[in-house]
Amino acid sequence: MANYPMLDPQAKALLLKGMAIPAHPLALTAERKLDERHQRALTRYYCAAGAGGVAIGVHTTQFAIRDPQHALYEPVLQLARETADACAASAGRRILKVAGICGKTEQAVREAQFAAVEGYDLGLLSLGALKDATDADLLKHCRQIALVIPLFGFYLQPAAGGRVLSYDFWRQFVEIPNVCAIKIAPFNRYQTFDVIRAVVQAGRMDDVALYTGNDDNILVDLLTTYPLRIGPRGQFARIVGGLLGQWAVWTKRAVDYVERARTTWEGGQDINFSWLQLGAMLTEANGAIFDAAHGYAGCIPGIHEVLRRQGLMEGIWCLDPAETLSPGQSAEIDRVCKAYRWLNDDEFVAEHLDDWLR
Repeated sequence: MANYPMLDPQAKALLLKGMAIPAHPLALTAERKLDERHQRALTRYYCAAGAGGVAIGVHTTQFAIRDPQHALYEPVLQLARETADACAASAGRRILKVAGICGKTEQAVREAQFAAVEGYDLGLLSLGALKDATDADLLKHCRQIALVIPLFGFYLQPAAGGRVLSYDFWRQFVEIPNVCAIKIAPFNRYQTFDVIRAVVQAGRMDDVALYTGNDDNILVDLLTTYPLRIGPRGQFARIVGGLLGQWAVWTKRAVDYVERARTTWEGGQDINFSWLQLGAMLTEANGAIFDAAHGYAGCIPGIHEVLRRQGLMEGIWCLDPAETLSPGQSAEIDRVCKAYRWLNDDEFVAEHLDDWLR
């Protein structure tokens, strides 16, 4: 039998309880070089806001960090690990570290090996590079990565470079022993349900945590109990947390959403209409930040713009000079920030920014 590395019990318990995990952006200078000062400040911000973990080397960090002309994958992961570990030691709590893993098998194995040696808990496995692979080939790929690091499955939406994945794929994927969680992010309710059904029917609801990545449907995902019965007690499946690009901004609020949703669900409370109103506001804000009007072309610059306004980044620069805000996107961000001031955590950031930038 293959020897799969397993997530340690403390980390597994925290993951199953549910947490907010921001997808970490990349701070650059005007010369498009790594801005270590602001990069560390971002990690400190997420940890101070109460995030249960950070995900680095993912779409929000820009896939181009892997390109030879940038060669930033390893330095960025090292910096995040050092900073998160220091924050965890200072706060006296465990902070999970999730490394983005992508590419075809040779590249993905290499990234997983680096992340594992560096001390990352999980690999968030993107399958976007295997767009034409069969389910059998995809599963073979996943099992090879799982031999190196515990897996956080990832249903990346096609608009961000992902591919459609079948129910049959997910049903077999969750049989890999060290699959610990799945980020469901197809921006599609039917495909979201495919993943949940696969986990339930594999009998793994007790040890595979479901996380939303549907930035357009965050609060509804957190509050929904899915009508898939488990055993004689008639339990229902539930998404317990989120790993989201949207949570790279206003993270203090995101932590509160997860805690309040858990309290509501565990207490058997009815869902108040205010939850649905808040969810709709957050969806509209996400539309502006992620640039839904232009097919998400300005998604990453939109995240950067919010962080720039808070002082957590110096500019909105991306590795690709052509990747910037879409026409009218800045005005849309102005509009939603003015309309929904309670969604931001500007006061929290202003109070601690100098310390994070030290």
